[in-house]
Amino acid sequence: MAAPKPTDPAEDAARHASKMAKKKAARDKIMATKEGEKGLIIVHTGAGKGKSSSGFGMILRCIAHEMPSAVVQFIKGAWDTGERRLIEAHFGDLCQFFAMGEGFTWETQDKERDIAAARRGWEKAKELIRNERNRMVLLDEINIALRYDYLPIEEVVAFLRDEKPAMTHVVLTGRNAKEELIDIADLVTEMTLVKHPFRSGIKGQKGVEF
Repeated sequence: MAAPKPTDPAEDAARHASKMAKKKAARDKIMATKEGEKGLIIVHTGAGKGKSSSGFGMILRCIAHEMPSAVVQFIKGAWDTGERRLIEAHFGDLCQFFAMGEGFTWETQDKERDIAAARRGWEKAKELIRNERNRMVLLDEINIALRYDYLPIEEVVAFLRDEKPAMTHVVLTGRNAKEELIDIADLVTEMTLVKHPFRSGIKGQKGVEF
């Protein structure tokens, strides 16, 4: 079998430049049609790690742009999380933080208590979303409350569809997102679990899980 013909560096560079120029032109043509802005309903779900982390990344972007935002945590209220420490200590003027949960349902072992906590969280969430000063509201782990029917999915969907201000972004996190929520969302990302250290006997660690 004959050896491959050596490539000329100048020709290779020219081909690459031509290819990238065509790609840029095509991309610019697509981007020219994307001029609208609106408040988005964003869902982060799936069995993989990163749902809350991604939501808090968006909150930090809002803070960096001096856009007021708010967080309601539906499950992790009892946790001393890094995100809560950071926001409350340094960015309380730009981001309101409400830890409304009391832990996972297997920790409380009290369904009525869980339902009451979810209801308090949802009422606070509605208040924050209605306030048009808030450009983004993160509803962290609300999908878990919806999964266990601690909140009626119909009520949540109707509110987001009919009462959310036009320019307010709402981010909803947690695995097992309901189909009704996915149907009205503008952006849905499903985190896929490939490997997780928990399966190897490694517990959740500061800076990674919380």
